[in-house]
Amino acid sequence: MLTILGFAMIATFLVLIMTKKMSPIAALVLIPALFCVAVGQGAKLGDYVIEGVGNLAPTAAMLMFAIVYFGVMIDVGLFDPIVRGILRFCKADPMRIVVGTAVLAAIVSLDGDGSTTFMITVSAMYPLYKRLKMSLVVMTGVAATANGVMNTLPWGGPTARAATALKLDASEIFVPMIPALAVGLLAVFLLSYVLGLRERKRLGTLTLDEALVREPEQETVLAGAGGPGEDRLRKGSGGTGSADLTRDGADDEDGEDEEEFKGLDPNRSTLRPKLYWFNAGLTIALLTAMIMELMPIPVLFLLGAALALTVNFPHMPDQRARIAAHADNVLNVSGMVFAAAVFTGVLTGTGMVENMADWVVGAVPDAMGPHMAIVTGLLSLPLTYFMSNDGFYFGVVPVLAEAGAAHGVSPLEIARASLAGQALHMSSPLVPAVYVLVGMAKVEFGDHTRFTVKWAVLTSLVVLGAGILFGTI
Repeated sequence: MLTILGFAMIATFLVLIMTKKMSPIAALVLIPALFCVAVGQGAKLGDYVIEGVGNLAPTAAMLMFAIVYFGVMIDVGLFDPIVRGILRFCKADPMRIVVGTAVLAAIVSLDGDGSTTFMITVSAMYPLYKRLKMSLVVMTGVAATANGVMNTLPWGGPTARAATALKLDASEIFVPMIPALAVGLLAVFLLSYVLGLRERKRLGTLTLDEALVREPEQETVLAGAGGPGEDRLRKGSGGTGSADLTRDGADDEDGEDEEEFKGLDPNRSTLRPKLYWFNAGLTIALLTAMIMELMPIPVLFLLGAALALTVNFPHMPDQRARIAAHADNVLNVSGMVFAAAVFTGVLTGTGMVENMADWVVGAVPDAMGPHMAIVTGLLSLPLTYFMSNDGFYFGVVPVLAEAGAAHGVSPLEIARASLAGQALHMSSPLVPAVYVLVGMAKVEFGDHTRFTVKWAVLTSLVVLGAGILFGTI
């Protein structure tokens, strides 16, 4: 019964948010509360929620202060050179912009933290997508999938969990998987190229060297063919797609476009060029301390945010203004995390997760025993989507490894195969970082899910197939 109700709860949640019948926060809270009552454990709902909140509180704290820290770094111009470099590559070509999104997300993912990756990627690329009127779900889908592949780095989490659960060395799991993961990353780049071509076909091919740099006396505009209240594209005579882009004089449809466009204004008052190397050094030191695990990540970001605010904005009104500027993102993301704590608390506390995992493992035919590594790779897709990494790697993978060992399959193969589903995992409703991504990009979670899941599944299967081909799985 718990197994059926567990799957029913997850299915109900996904249907409601994908059809936009409920907001993610409301669904994350109300659906598990109703199912907790349905299984006859309504009296324990408070305990489950408090336990879930306690487990996710460090994550919420980390996200809160990470948003403030990286928000300040964006305000003061730390990432402007990276943005300019990406924009010089992208110009105003939708295909290049989507590929640039994938490249930027992959590079920034080297820090091993999805939240910071999404904050930097969205802050850099969002204004460009808005000005070109490109699809924002393309940006979130590409960024999430690229980060999912890179999330397999030993300091990213899943590899360390697999190593701990099976008592293996993380390097023995990860290093042989590098070729397969590289193929997976190439698949993401190819996907971004194809999606970019689709956007180019939809919007037209534009050319402009500095899409986001607006001179004080001139405004440049990137948009599709216009109607009332829209920007107009004036094509020159130099062949298809070349364009001289100038402001038509009409305001944007929603006003939000103009507001976001100013976010990377090269003349913004928050820039601190004299403190550039201090901020760069502070960020490198922070990321190094994260990788070396010198302190818990929430503590590092708390200290980093306090130091960044104090040095860059020594006056109290300026500090308050910076905190207020990022308060909307902080509230949305932290609220989503605590709502997710209700979902995970009920799913775990009622025993639904354990029963679901046992049912899935028990459903594997005995004849598949010699191929348990491949089975593990395939199961990693749905299970890491519907479960937390902790639940999958500490609850399910050891059972799969034990079943595989009975048929001569080594735990190393099981561990490597278990990494295949990470490209899909990063878009799971149980991953707090995905709410940073959709929140900052102003994309509905349901829209992101509908668009991204199919491409993330394909990428995960590519990683699994490459692992089999290279003989590491």
